[in-house]
Amino acid sequence: MKPRITVLTLGVDDLERALKFYRDGLGFPSEGIVGTEFEHGAVAFFDLQAGLKLAVWQRKDIAHDTKLNQTMPSPTEFTIGHNVGSKEEVDSVMEQAQKAGAAITVKAHNTFWGGYSGYFQDPDGHLWEVVWNPQWEDIGDSN
Repeated sequence: MKPRITVLTLGVDDLERALKFYRDGLGFPSEGIVGTEFEHGAVAFFDLQAGLKLAVWQRKDIAHDTKLNQTMPSPTEFTIGHNVGSKEEVDSVMEQAQKAGAAITVKAHNTFWGGYSGYFQDPDGHLWEVVWNPQWEDIGDSN
C-alpha cells in the first residue's frame, strides 16, 4: 500500500461548532457545510496543504456509515501534529487556538528532545500538538 492519505476526518458532536472553530477560529479555508441534502451526509472540508484536507463529520453519521456502534470518544487515541517554523510560531498558534475556544492541555514549553511544543483540544476533544522541531528546519514558514 502506498501512502496516499488525502483526508483526515474528525468525528464531532456539533458540526456548526466545529466549522466555526476551524474556519473562523483557526482560519482554515472551507466552503462550509456541504452534503446536507443527504441523510447522514452533512460534512465540512478544510484545505490544509497541497493534497490534504481535514473533514469534520458528525460522530453519529460516521457510526452509521461504518456500521459501528458509537462509543465514548477518547482524546488520547491519537494526536494531530501541527509543525511550525519557530518557537514563536508555536506560541502564536497556541494563542490563536485558545482564542478560538480550544482548551490548552499543556502550555508551550521546551521539550526533553530539544524541541518546543504545546497541546490543545478542539471543542470536541481532539488533541493537537503544536510543535517546533529543530531537526525539521524545512517545516513551515513562520507567520
